[in-house]
Amino acid sequence: MKKGSILLALSLLFLSYACSSDKQKKGADDATVVPEVVEVKVAETVKQMVPQQVEFTGNIEPFVKNNIASGASQRVEKIMVDVGSHVRKGQLLVQMESVNYSQAKIQLENLKVNLARTEELYKAGGISQQQYDQIKTQVDVAEQNISNLYKNTQLFSPIDGVVTQKNYDNGDMVGAMPILVVMQIQPVKILINISEEYFPQVKIGTPVQIALDVYNGRKYPGKVSLIYPTIDPTTRTFQVQVSIPNPNLDIRPGMFARATVDFGSKDRIVVPDKSVIKQVGTNDKYVYVLDGDIVRYTKVDVGKRVGSIYEIKSGLELGQKVVVAGITRLVDQAKVKVVDTNLDLNKNE
Repeated sequence: MKKGSILLALSLLFLSYACSSDKQKKGADDATVVPEVVEVKVAETVKQMVPQQVEFTGNIEPFVKNNIASGASQRVEKIMVDVGSHVRKGQLLVQMESVNYSQAKIQLENLKVNLARTEELYKAGGISQQQYDQIKTQVDVAEQNISNLYKNTQLFSPIDGVVTQKNYDNGDMVGAMPILVVMQIQPVKILINISEEYFPQVKIGTPVQIALDVYNGRKYPGKVSLIYPTIDPTTRTFQVQVSIPNPNLDIRPGMFARATVDFGSKDRIVVPDKSVIKQVGTNDKYVYVLDGDIVRYTKVDVGKRVGSIYEIKSGLELGQKVVVAGITRLVDQAKVKVVDTNLDLNKNE
C-alpha cells in the first residue's frame, strides 16, 4: 500500500512538470509572433520648384558628309588631295581616266558634222522632217552622254570640308566604295533623343550647352537646328539635331559629348535623398511610405537630384510621409513607431 502511494505521487509530479513545460514553451512561441515595432523618423513630401536641366549624351557628327565617287566603272587617273586636306566647294578632287570621254567627244563632233549636212538637205527638200529629227535627237543624246561622262571624269567637292577617308590610289579601278569621303566640320552636330513631355518646349534655336570629356568638360554653345516631327512609340522620345559652331576646328566627329538643355523649372514633389532606396540588381527606386502604424514599400519614378533632395515624377502624392531614418530594419508592412517628423527637407542633409 505504501509502495502504491509513492508511485501515485511520482506520477502527479511528472504531469505537473509536463504541464509547466508546455506552458513555458507556448509562452515562448507566443513571444516570437509578436511583431517588432521599429522606431523611425519620417519626412512629409512637399512641392518645390526643381530646375529642369536635362543632360543627353551622344557622339559628335559632321554637319554634312559626302561620298566622292564616279557613276561609271573607270580607272583613277589622279587623286588631287589626301586625308586631312581642307578643300573648298567646287575644288577638283579626282581626275578619272578620260578614254571614254575622249571617244564620246569625237563621236559627238562627227554627229554634229552629220547634222549640219542633214540640215542643208532638209532645207533643200532632200530629206524628210522625220529623218532630220532623228539625226538631231542623236546629237542631243550624245551631248547629254558626254555631259554625264564629264561629271564622272572630273570629280569636284560639293562642300567646304575636310577629306576624312581615301579608299583608292592612282591607277586603281573603282569599285563599290567611294573614292574619297569629305566632311563638313564647321559647324558640327549632335543628335539627341528628348522625352516627349518636352516636345512643346523645344523650338528651333533653343540653346544647348555642349561639354566634351576630351577637353575636361569645356563648354561649347549650341542650338537646336532641326526637330524631327514624330515621336518614337517605343521610347516615347523625339530626335533633335543640335548644331555647334566649330571655328577653331577643335571639335571632331566621333568625340563623345554631353548636351544639356535647360527647360526652366517645374513644381515637383520632392523627398529627402535618404528616403530613396535602390533595388539591388535593378535601376528601380523605392521608399517606405507611412500608413498608420505600418510602412509600405512603394516604387517611385525618381527624376533629378538637387542637393539633398530627389524629384519624384510619380509614385507619391503631396503630404505623404516617407521614412528617412531606421530604414535598414524595415520590411514591407512592418510596424513602426514615429519618433520624429521632420518637415524641413534641408535638415536631412
